Amino acid sequence: MSDFTSGFWSAYVAVITVVSILACAVLLWMNSRAATATGEVKPHVWDETLQEYNHPLPRWWMGLFWITIVFALVFLALYPGLGSNRGMFGWTEVNQYEEEIAQAKAKYDPIFNKFLQQDVKAVAANSEARQMGERLFLTYCAQCHGSDARGAKGFPNLANDDWQWGGEPAPIEQTIAEGRMGVMPPHVQLGAEAIKDLANYVRSLSGLPGDSLRAERGKQSFQTAGCIACHGPEAKGNFAMGAPNLTDKVWLYGSSEQTIIETITKGRQNRMPAHKEFLGDAKVHLLAAYVYGLSHGAAN
Repeated sequence: MSDFTSGFWSAYVAVITVVSILACAVLLWMNSRAATATGEVKPHVWDETLQEYNHPLPRWWMGLFWITIVFALVFLALYPGLGSNRGMFGWTEVNQYEEEIAQAKAKYDPIFNKFLQQDVKAVAANSEARQMGERLFLTYCAQCHGSDARGAKGFPNLANDDWQWGGEPAPIEQTIAEGRMGVMPPHVQLGAEAIKDLANYVRSLSGLPGDSLRAERGKQSFQTAGCIACHGPEAKGNFAMGAPNLTDKVWLYGSSEQTIIETITKGRQNRMPAHKEFLGDAKVHLLAAYVYGLSHGAAN
């Protein structure tokens, strides 16, 4: 049943629906009474020898047509379909959805809740919990992080030991439940040359080749351009701010000079959506345990 913005559209849909069904019935009735079907061959010819006989409609076909019309009228009387009319049964998709959710909760919540009171590390070591967590991950998380949890460009690898917000149980669970917003502000005001110097310095932190003179200048800029406010004086990142470690050879968007220049110039913005309201505490807890186990060897 649709929620119409006014009673006019509800009545409009109802009238169109009923008139269409009645028009089909009238057309069928008129054809059943027509006396023009004589069984004779009509005078026109196609493709030299192809002719058309003037036979009446088959009775079995007409009977099926009448059945579909009666079925449509009965259906519309029992179920919603005539504008805002709810039908005699009062069925709605929302009610059916809520009933199915209630049935699923009654059946599955006890299974999920038995792990809710356990420590994340203990849950991560439980084989049954890992299997449940993996199924949840493949359903709700694999679209971004991949079925193997190794991520993609712009989506973190969850199977290694590199973390933007922290890899302990509490921050992982908080990330899944409440979501995260990672922001790297643009620094176009530094100018193209200074940004290229910074890119070479950042690459050098991971042992990547580059221009050593630019890297040395970039090191000075890193200290004075405000980079240390987020990434720290040693560029090892900050869990509290979600600032990544720039020294660990792990790259979210890529390690090429051009990509790093683009990141510094234009900034980056990445969002991890919150799942607590949708999944509930128990499923979030299982997911956190599964993700924790991926990078801490708990799945061995």
